[in-house]
Amino acid sequence: MGKVKPRLIGDTEVEEIQKKEQKAKAAEKKKLKNKSESVEVKVDQDQPTVEKKEKKPAKKAASIKLTAVKGKKYLEAKNMIDKNKFYSLKEAILLLKSMKLVKFDQSVELHFVVDETGLKGEVELPFSTGKIVRVKIADDSVISNLEKGKIEFDVLVTHPSFMPKLAKYAKVLGPKGLMPNPKAGTVSMKPEEVVKKFEKGMLRWKTEAKFPLIHQMIGKISFEEKNLLANAEKFIEAVGKIHIKNAFIKTTMSPAVKLELN
Repeated sequence: MGKVKPRLIGDTEVEEIQKKEQKAKAAEKKKLKNKSESVEVKVDQDQPTVEKKEKKPAKKAASIKLTAVKGKKYLEAKNMIDKNKFYSLKEAILLLKSMKLVKFDQSVELHFVVDETGLKGEVELPFSTGKIVRVKIADDSVISNLEKGKIEFDVLVTHPSFMPKLAKYAKVLGPKGLMPNPKAGTVSMKPEEVVKKFEKGMLRWKTEAKFPLIHQMIGKISFEEKNLLANAEKFIEAVGKIHIKNAFIKTTMSPAVKLELN
């Protein structure tokens, strides 16, 4: 038992003082008890520490907006385009030709939003795109380069008898779309003829791996209007208007022009 402090009975003032002291001590004990229980609950709840840490006010991250600064010529070209209008192919090509953006010969590109991923095919355009396509026939020198990690071709053609040697590199060539395939016409009993076909302007096209988008170069801005128009029409036909939801044409450095395909 704890010590019992004697109270003085009869002395009213002293008695009142003692009562107040006892109440204060009782309140202090209760406070300590509550604090102890609070600590025990925290430990039972698997808190990593019983020390209460004051939360520091979170610092506001500085918001920095990076805005790409477009050149004067780009902005002038953009102002030439009616953003509410869908242009015919002929109108769009003439518009792109009238834009004086840079001194080098820019590529002319078609960009499509299509209705599904996985679309792909081949097309032989009426005119050259101006891009040099490196076509190789699979042989021992190609295998030797593959062993060194060198890929020095855009299209690889092979005779069926050489396919077993290439199978070892399928995991490297496949994801890049370079593995010879009978469906793609790159496995042939007459590979030399296939090479000539690709060198003339045969294109293989497909959507992006994860998005229903197709991008294709169809020529250079210096080409005659009729040649660019013929290449664009042939490529649109190959993809199929039924699949194309939105179409745009642009040069390397220009803003995009919306196309009306109907």
